[in-house]
Amino acid sequence: MAMIPVDPVPVRVRTGWFDVTPRRVTVGDESLTVTALAAVRDETSAYPVTTGPRIRFEVETPGARLALTYRPRGRRWTLDAIDRAA
Repeated sequence: MAMIPVDPVPVRVRTGWFDVTPRRVTVGDESLTVTALAAVRDETSAYPVTTGPRIRFEVETPGARLALTYRPRGRRWTLDAIDRAA
């Protein structure tokens, strides 16, 4: 299956101290442990100054594969896509 885009949903993400990779994702009341980091895409130079840079992480959890976006300027994490079949 492929990643299914969803409307960006704000999420809380706990990261590692030194490598800043996602360790736990909280969506609403549900907390998911990240089991693997599938991909990282740094889009810092792909966005204009007004929009700001972003970094996209694709992570594996026990129930699904998630695409998380981090915007360093606002320190915000969002869930942008999901693949439940993974």
